[in-house]
Amino acid sequence: MRLLYSSRTLEDVIYREELEAHTRGGLKVFHTLTRAQPPGWTGYARRIDAELLREVAFPAADRPHVFVCGSTRFVDAAADGLVALGYGPESIKTERFGATGG
Repeated sequence: MRLLYSSRTLEDVIYREELEAHTRGGLKVFHTLTRAQPPGWTGYARRIDAELLREVAFPAADRPHVFVCGSTRFVDAAADGLVALGYGPESIKTERFGATGG
């Protein structure tokens, strides 16, 4: 299983320690920080785009199931990007929520 987790800052990552603990069980977590990155940050530092999805998502030919959760703009960008990579729309489940402000 892979998780692409987009946050404004590292401090905004909810359950970061718990997620990292699951990486020992096979979960692969990719973080992208869109506003500020700590010194020495080696993760991604941008909003989700086609190139980022290409780098972290399973190949579409593997027919993976995908769940995308976030704001409407985020979900649309991620789902549209996956479809552009060859994912079938029926393999992408989405959940949207309103803006958090700030």
